[in-house]
Amino acid sequence: MHKRVARALATFEAGEYYIAEELLKEAYDRVADEGEKTMMIFRIAECYRRTDQSKKAELWYSKAIKRGIKEPLAILYYADALKMNEKFEDALEQYKEYQKQVPDDIRAENGIKACEMAQGWLNNPTGYIVENAHFFNTKYNDFSPCFGRSDYNVVFFTSTREDAQGDATHGGTGQKFEDIYESRRDKEGKWSVPVPLDENINTEFSEGSPVMDPNFNTLYFTRCERSKNKKQGCQIYEATRDGDSWSKTKMLELGPDSMVFAHPAIASDGTLYFVSNMAGTTGGHDIWMTKKGAEGWTSPVNMGDKINTKGNEMFPFIHPDGTLYFSSNGHLGMGGLDIFKAELIGKGQWKVTNMGYPVNSSSDDFGITFESEVERGFFSSSREQKGDDIFTFYLPPIKFNVTGKITDEKTLKPIAGAEIKSISSDGFTMQTKSDENGNFKFMLKPSTDYIFIASAENYLKGKAKISTKGEDKSKDFATAINLASIKTAIELPNIFYDFNSANLRAESMASLNKLVETLNDNPNVTIELMSHSDSRGSEQYNLELSQKRAQSVVDFLITKGIDKNRLVAKGYGKTQPKVIDEKIKAQIPFFEIGTKLTDDYISKLPSEDYQEIAYQINRRTEFRVLSTDFTPSK
Repeated sequence: MHKRVARALATFEAGEYYIAEELLKEAYDRVADEGEKTMMIFRIAECYRRTDQSKKAELWYSKAIKRGIKEPLAILYYADALKMNEKFEDALEQYKEYQKQVPDDIRAENGIKACEMAQGWLNNPTGYIVENAHFFNTKYNDFSPCFGRSDYNVVFFTSTREDAQGDATHGGTGQKFEDIYESRRDKEGKWSVPVPLDENINTEFSEGSPVMDPNFNTLYFTRCERSKNKKQGCQIYEATRDGDSWSKTKMLELGPDSMVFAHPAIASDGTLYFVSNMAGTTGGHDIWMTKKGAEGWTSPVNMGDKINTKGNEMFPFIHPDGTLYFSSNGHLGMGGLDIFKAELIGKGQWKVTNMGYPVNSSSDDFGITFESEVERGFFSSSREQKGDDIFTFYLPPIKFNVTGKITDEKTLKPIAGAEIKSISSDGFTMQTKSDENGNFKFMLKPSTDYIFIASAENYLKGKAKISTKGEDKSKDFATAINLASIKTAIELPNIFYDFNSANLRAESMASLNKLVETLNDNPNVTIELMSHSDSRGSEQYNLELSQKRAQSVVDFLITKGIDKNRLVAKGYGKTQPKVIDEKIKAQIPFFEIGTKLTDDYISKLPSEDYQEIAYQINRRTEFRVLSTDFTPSK
């Protein structure tokens, strides 16, 4: 094997992907076998994938696939790169192709679902406001923030900036080894220039992913040392604060130093959550937990398959309320690592939810930290395609408002000075009046049902209902309440009878139940039920039939608990033709307002269709208010 090829492969196997990508390109021409050439292209794509360069990864996986590579993972990783570059339709095709070749791999099914869901997340963002925390960031990698003090005015984070300890360059990133930095916010809200923690914490090796214990006295962090003589993993260390300095660090005895133990998170009960690839891990890296006992840390326990997948689960954070946040590329996500929220719903049972866009993106999103009482904090992301940056996030309080309009049911004109009462399901009542344009407005509370009751002089009361239950974003509701005047007859829409009969048809029930509701809302009114017919048939027949039909409505209302002393049935036959009003005009523009639909007028209409419409308008059931001082029996 040519020396350049051997060196390139050795560098790749050592995980120094940033260096390996160029060495592999240089070695490509030294390889004669076409199959091995294809694998070299695949390895170059792998370098770009592992250094979070999704656009270059997409290009090189595509090259490997076009050359007929036999490695199915090339298709899976090509699909992942397409998804990270928001080419969801193309990614969907590749996931389906991978599913054909490796039907038992859940990552294909998850990829297909994620492509379908990603568009929905983008089109329906959550209420979070996300901004680049430019005051922390450099052109180098800046990530994994945590709060360093209980007033949240101190932040620790990881960075590979130029003044990090040591002179070596990390072969996997092409940047310096990580150190932990600190920034403080002054009384004016400005963050100071970040400075590295002292030499007790930062060394020539990699230090990062810091977290403070709930009392903000002990710092836990990850250190990854290097050795030429043996394989080194990563270990978790702790140090206590002593004023502005730190004690000597102490390594937590969690397992062999050849394994990865990283990304600590500490809960209020002292439980330590961390990431490892130790024996028993489901995928690449899993989240584990342990507790500190009298003899040290207990044997780590895997968090189980509700949290861990065949992918990587990393960067856990325990909110003071007990919620676990972590990043994963194995759960359904938008691309790369997504941030997930896990809520404990039973013993060992977790409900895992993707935090959605804009907290998540098609790039890597990870390392989130929260304030305890406010939905606010920091997280890391590579979304701006220039390495890892720190971002702020904030969820404004959810606000609900309702604006409404009070109008006359017939004229559709606004009613000024109407009284509107808001009654909420928690028993709270508010009142207001409509303005000169009939408008009103109320502020609403989350997870609450509301009834709005409107009343005005010479009108029946009307109402509307709105609920904020199930709403997880701020929203402005709109409603309208049409009030019926007691000075004119009020038509009941969609009242139907069997032909040549007074029997009410089933289609009439919705309108009649609405009338029952109106009478219950206005317990002091008495009404006359008025039934009208068209002019076809004899006058006596129409009078008798309309009387029976009016009585049918009254009988129905009585069965619904309406006092019979409030009801009078009256059949008018064809004696009261309908007069066209604004409401009918809005539905049937052909008729002019004020026109009375007499026999003479109907006979002169230009077609039988218009005549039939006029007859239908005349066939109606109405009610009018007789009095407003009825006293209900106890």
